[in-house]
Amino acid sequence: MDLEVTDHLLGTTRAVRRKLDLDRPVEREVLLDCLRLAVQAPTAGATQQWRWLVVRDQERRNRLGALFREVGTAYLDAKVADSPQRARTLASARHLVDIIERVPVLVVPCLLGRPHGGNDALSVFYGGIFPAVWSFQLALRARGLGSTLTSYHLEREAEAAEILGIPADVTQVGLLPVAYTTATDFKPAPRTPPEELTYQDSWGSPL
Repeated sequence: MDLEVTDHLLGTTRAVRRKLDLDRPVEREVLLDCLRLAVQAPTAGATQQWRWLVVRDQERRNRLGALFREVGTAYLDAKVADSPQRARTLASARHLVDIIERVPVLVVPCLLGRPHGGNDALSVFYGGIFPAVWSFQLALRARGLGSTLTSYHLEREAEAAEILGIPADVTQVGLLPVAYTTATDFKPAPRTPPEELTYQDSWGSPL
């Protein structure tokens, strides 16, 4: 396995909001290729409870985008840009809120069933799909597309379900705007070194 290529993919797959190409169509075959890779991800008990709703119809994107924008705008209005990096992040998020229905494809990952129980049960429930979501995003990145995992519309999940015909016993876990990117020079993001985040044997004991 080519570690240079793999590490570059893992280290530069960013949350893309500003650099989405809103005019270039996304081919069905590309989406299916990425989803084929996504469903190779580990899944709790090999249950494969994931389902994927690909929204391409403009009228549905408009209606879903209206929910997304209403919730996202209220959320962002309550945030404070207390640093330059935070200001850039909020501006990027607001840009996505403003153009969400123009993104060529919206992908809604779903799970069969509804969440219940304590932390152990919830970790199994949601842990059954998020590895696949990330694999989907990596596969997109490798093919020149960008995405970001969002959750604004989940505050209005029932309304989104009505728009998309999702049954009541199916859980939406997010929304990914998907498009080709207008740039390719993504770089590693500033992150706290793992030495400051990782402990050995007991909390607070350095690795």
